[in-house]
Amino acid sequence: MTNNLVRSAPVNAINLAEAKAALSALVKRAAAGETITILKRGKPVATLAPATRTYEPLDLEELRRFTDSLPPHKPGDIDVVRAMRDDARY
Repeated sequence: MTNNLVRSAPVNAINLAEAKAALSALVKRAAAGETITILKRGKPVATLAPATRTYEPLDLEELRRFTDSLPPHKPGDIDVVRAMRDDARY
């Protein structure tokens, strides 16, 4: 019985030297959802994959309580900020 298994590189694989030269393009592909295997001497050594983003839901009631606890805006505050800005310029 003969062993007909042939080892081949993954479809989305790239040599390390080529990956270094094309890193920006590879990152763009990964950001678009593609997973890329990086090879060193024909063997997989790393995987470039899209990052997973986790978002925590915003608690709108907590945000409202926080903003309600802030002191009210005084009409003259803008003049203080402008004076600070202008003094820093000259």
